[in-house]
Amino acid sequence: MASNIEWELYRAFLGVLREGSLSGAARALGVAQPTVGRHVAALEGALGLVLFTRSQTGLLPTEAAHALRVHAEAMESTAAALERTASGLRDGADGVAGTVRISVSEVVGVEVMPAIVAGLASHHPALKVELVLSNRVHDLLQREADIAVRMTAPRQEQLVARRVGAIELGLHAAPAYLARRGTPAMVDDLAAHAVIGYDRPTPFVRQAAKALPGFTRDRFALRTDSDVAQLALIRAGAGIGVCQVPLAARAPALVRVLPDAFRFRLDTWVTMHEDLRASPRCRVAFDALAAGLEDYIGGAGSVP
Repeated sequence: MASNIEWELYRAFLGVLREGSLSGAARALGVAQPTVGRHVAALEGALGLVLFTRSQTGLLPTEAAHALRVHAEAMESTAAALERTASGLRDGADGVAGTVRISVSEVVGVEVMPAIVAGLASHHPALKVELVLSNRVHDLLQREADIAVRMTAPRQEQLVARRVGAIELGLHAAPAYLARRGTPAMVDDLAAHAVIGYDRPTPFVRQAAKALPGFTRDRFALRTDSDVAQLALIRAGAGIGVCQVPLAARAPALVRVLPDAFRFRLDTWVTMHEDLRASPRCRVAFDALAAGLEDYIGGAGSVP
């Protein structure tokens, strides 16, 4: 096996894995299709492995390809981190320049982050922000992101973390829905209501469900694993669902129901790798993110 394999070969490999074809990978990578084919063939030759087999639907990854994927993606994250670090070495007018990559949950990314990012952009015009909206916990040690907002305390010693507070969750509904269907006075009354909930349980969902016995999948009239979709359904008056209390206070305001029966808090942390503490671009983004989330949690949903 060759000991010195160029990154471009792995880049083509990941492109085909994600797109399922040479043509799709070529479009995604912005290169010619024959180039992708040559790179994949060269990687197979260097590794001494078959990575893809042809089928009527495209290229199917082999077991070897699946095994290599996590390592190739780690290489991709490291390469991207190198580019972000290099871009940050070019000073802006205020000494802050380059790209910072921030990982945050979907609903916080849509509802809270725009105001924080807008503030960053106005104060540091040479700073570029990559916003990754995902409920998956990105690996900061592998540099999948520079900064992450997490709902659990980080355990890795190499991470710098600041607790910004606890986001309270509660059951909410739109005023129009309650005017149409009535307001439940006790948990048993939810059986007569359209309840919005998850489709597939996650460890967090199972933990949160303990706060409201009977809050299970078969009780939900509307199911989606997207927090953003659940919030949109609640605001549209489709039913009763779980919402962050600060978000519910925003216009159009939602009404909290059964506050004594269901109350759940999410400890919220802003984290980054300790090696980035000396980076001006990461430091200002970290501080702005922490301040903005503290205002959001403590200010009934208002972010300056």
